[in-house]
Amino acid sequence: MRAGRVSQSKKIAIVGAGLSGAVIGRELAKAGHQVDIFDRRDHIAGNCHTERDTETGVMVHVYGPHIFHTDDAEVWEYVNTFQTFMPYKNRVKTTSRGQVFSLPVNLHTINQFFDKTFRPDEAKAFIDEQADKTIRDPQTFEEQALRFVGRDLYEAFFQGYTQKQWGCSPTALPASILKRLPVRFNYDDDYFFHKYQGMPETGYTPMVEKILEQPGIRVHLNSNFGRADVSNYDHTFYSGSLDGYFDYTNGRLGYRTLDFERFTYDGDYQGCAVMNYGEVSVPYTRITEHKHFSPWEKHESSVCYREFSRECGPDDVPYYPIRLVEEKEQLAQYVSLANDEKAVTFVGRLGTYRYLDMDVTIREALDTARLFLSLAEKKEAMPSFLNPPL
Repeated sequence: MRAGRVSQSKKIAIVGAGLSGAVIGRELAKAGHQVDIFDRRDHIAGNCHTERDTETGVMVHVYGPHIFHTDDAEVWEYVNTFQTFMPYKNRVKTTSRGQVFSLPVNLHTINQFFDKTFRPDEAKAFIDEQADKTIRDPQTFEEQALRFVGRDLYEAFFQGYTQKQWGCSPTALPASILKRLPVRFNYDDDYFFHKYQGMPETGYTPMVEKILEQPGIRVHLNSNFGRADVSNYDHTFYSGSLDGYFDYTNGRLGYRTLDFERFTYDGDYQGCAVMNYGEVSVPYTRITEHKHFSPWEKHESSVCYREFSRECGPDDVPYYPIRLVEEKEQLAQYVSLANDEKAVTFVGRLGTYRYLDMDVTIREALDTARLFLSLAEKKEAMPSFLNPPL
């Protein structure tokens, strides 16, 4: 049930003008609260920020590609309120051993790689023979992959890419990272399974801009907001880094970051949006060609980025929470500190130290706003986390 306008307006601070902050801010402002949104960057939309390249006219995903995919009908309807989402299927290719293959590993990949013409049942039986059956209880990423697909496919498509992405051997990563069998025994090369998939016609930043076009919202860019500022507001929703909120009292939580090497090309550079490079001898993990993320547009020239993954430093943009054993112990300490805070709720990828797709981020933001409105009417306190990190 959707809440109506509140009987008593509150002063709300939101840290971060990305998806979490924008959605929470809009829902609370619609209900009559006064919302100040702070972002240390000079733009809105967080890591899904897009902008038009002045040299080529190509719409660029500034912090790497963001493809919207979901099974959540309400979230899909929500984003389409603010942007027209154009049909888009994410079809990833990978270069390995001097050839180009489709990902995820599918029937075409298997037949091409092994020089076969298997039917689905034949391919399944063949891969079952490749699997290392001696591994009964996989504990590491490598063991999980060997158990499911065998050494040849693992070394060609998973080992090198994973090592570059995470900066450590797949033998040091938990099996849970590779959650399910990464093979399809048909010719489906759609990277995602979700019912709704698309790209915003004019970019994510205009979408977030429209979300923020709500009376009662003030956006403050190039603005820092810290723990000392919380007392100026009735409640704060914090989507900055959880450890940063506490000035890294217990050390920095581990993240991977990305470096982007931009180049342009006169024509079509690689014929697809994403080309992975699975071999360790290639220093980058992939090349993205951004005009292919907007296939309804036509551009003669191209903007491409080589992506390099590395450990996140103090001045870097954090992308992927590592969440290995050491980080989880640290995280537990920060969660304990957060639970002792009054009138602060931690949200989003950084605030909860969890990797979140965009649709999940919006779903949790909507749920967070609705819970706040419901509890405010009852004069009950909002929890520190709607979705606890541990």
